[in-house]
Parts: sequence; C-alpha cells; structure tokens
Amino acid sequence: MAGHDLITAQLDVLAARLPAQAVQELADGLQEAYELHLDACGDPGQAARAAIAEFGDADTVTAAFLRESPWRRTAITLLLTGPVMAAAWAVTLFTTSAWTWPVPLPAKLLYGAALVTIVCALAAVVREKRAYRRTRLTMIGSALGLVILDVLMLTVIVVMAPVPVWPMAVAVPASAIRILAIARRLPAVIAA
Repeated sequence: MAGHDLITAQLDVLAARLPAQAVQELADGLQEAYELHLDACGDPGQAARAAIAEFGDADTVTAAFLRESPWRRTAITLLLTGPVMAAAWAVTLFTTSAWTWPVPLPAKLLYGAALVTIVCALAAVVREKRAYRRTRLTMIGSALGLVILDVLMLTVIVVMAPVPVWPMAVAVPASAIRILAIARRLPAVIAA
C-alpha cells in the first residue's frame, strides 16, 4: 500500500469514512504521487506531505465525495421543492376545511413533528462534510419517511375530503410525483 506513515494515516481516516472501492483508488493515486515526489526530492516526509497536498487531506477528500454524492443532490431537490409541496397541501387542506375532519390532535402533531424531523435531517445531509456513510443512511431514512407521509396525506385526503376541490389537482399529483421520484432515486442512493 502506501509508502509513508502520513499517507497510511490519511488512508485509515478515509477508510473509516468512504466506500472501500473509492479508498482503494485514492490509495493507488496517493502511492503514485508519493513515488513521483520521492523521486523528485528524495525526502520521504516531504514527498508524503506533497502527495497529500496534491490530493487533499482526508477532510477535503471526504467533503468532495459528499458534495458529489447522489443523496446530497436528492436532498437538495427535496428541500427546494418542499415549500411548493407545502403550499399546495396547505391550500388543499384549507379549501377542504381540514380542521373539521375527525383526525385526532395527537395524529396531526405526530405528522407535523415527523415532517419537521425529515426537513431537519435533509438539511443535515446537505450540510454534512465528514460522515459519508451516516449521511447516506440519513438520506435513505428521510426519503422513506417522505414517502410514508405522502402516502398518509393521499390516503387521508381521499377518505376525509367530502368533495374534490381544485387545489387537489396540484397537491395530489405533486405527492404522487414525489413518491415516484424518490422511488426512482432511492436505488442509486442505496447502491452508492
């Protein structure tokens, strides 16, 4: 593997954070860079520092992987479309007089708390710079949570709304599209 303790230490940090295949590719590149710098300067410590500087330290490399991860892009999309979804459903619930429906207050509060939790988790996915694996799991949980909330909302609106209203023409397809989009993106998030 790598020819210097500094490089080995960087690879150990990356191995704890990134997929094994990515770490192996980085190890190969670091080893080549180390050997080139060692041939040029003859000092193993200087060559190791130069190779690491060329590739970036473990924090920089991890942040780059997270920035380009499929789950970060998915989280950004969900956060950007969230206000539109919220507005569509707010208008729908208002025009159907949802406050008169026989849905227990604890169920409403639980739904709201789950939605806020998912939004916070998605924001954490977008902001994270170090925890590659944990961020992936957070994204998977958030995506599945949104699917469950959308299915619940669709079920409640079908059962509780006495008469269809025009905002449903926006809110219902929007939730269906989000469910399908998540189902389409989730395999890439899981596989990454």
